Amino acid sequence: MLCSNPRSILITGCSSGIGLCVARGLADRGHRVIASVRQAKDVAAWPHADIPVVWLDVTDDASIETGLAAALVLTNGRLDALFNNGAFGLPGAVEDLSREALRAQFETNLFGWQVLTNRVIPLMRAQGFGRIIQNSSVLGLAALPFRGAYVSSKFALEGLSDTLRLELKGTGIEISLIEPGPIESHFRANAQAALLRFIPIETSCHASAYRKQLVRLNKPGPAAPFTLPPDAVLKRVIHALESRKPKTRYPVTVPTYVFALLRRLLPTRWMDWVLLTASGGGKR
Repeated sequence: MLCSNPRSILITGCSSGIGLCVARGLADRGHRVIASVRQAKDVAAWPHADIPVVWLDVTDDASIETGLAAALVLTNGRLDALFNNGAFGLPGAVEDLSREALRAQFETNLFGWQVLTNRVIPLMRAQGFGRIIQNSSVLGLAALPFRGAYVSSKFALEGLSDTLRLELKGTGIEISLIEPGPIESHFRANAQAALLRFIPIETSCHASAYRKQLVRLNKPGPAAPFTLPPDAVLKRVIHALESRKPKTRYPVTVPTYVFALLRRLLPTRWMDWVLLTASGGGKR
């Protein structure tokens, strides 16, 4: 179904998964979608002729500048919305996280997003309208063991987005957080690569847990209950983009609803027990 009020939107992380699904879905509704990918080879291999694509690596400020400039050429200088999506998860116990590992996680999942967001805010402020949609996570609401780097990046994103929403009150710019639980994507494959790159598996006291985690990451099909296809996220992005009054938060999947509710109701120690149980006792 076509949208009656099409808007221009830049989306990061469109090479696969959620980003690609949202780009395709919004374009099919008539929105002016500018997809972006982190690697130049993905621009050359981009198969969607009706959706323009730019190279934009959020870990590189120069790439952010050139990617955004290229996007604005395609939209005649107007940008109604930004969907910050491109991210990855780094598994690993907190005690095994080096400065380099945490920096890599935050450069992709937070710092680059904020640099890009800061570049589009003046444009949206001048327009008197804008939608900044942040793809957060259930792990921006609740922690799980062996997810410390990813959890901390998403907790930080939640806090930064809440602050930004307060600061932009009255400008016409709306901030929305999408909070998915397990979604079908290449997330596990990317997590496995990050684990092997950054975590000293064999010398860690958690070596046995990491081996089990590698088995889980290699498992075909959904690795967690209640896994949904990426169009579950698309539905929330459509509302955040098109609604006259977008929500500040959009939970996606059963775990997000459950953990958000339990966090409000349970004492911290009880919540810890729930989270440890949900993660298999932490040995995953």
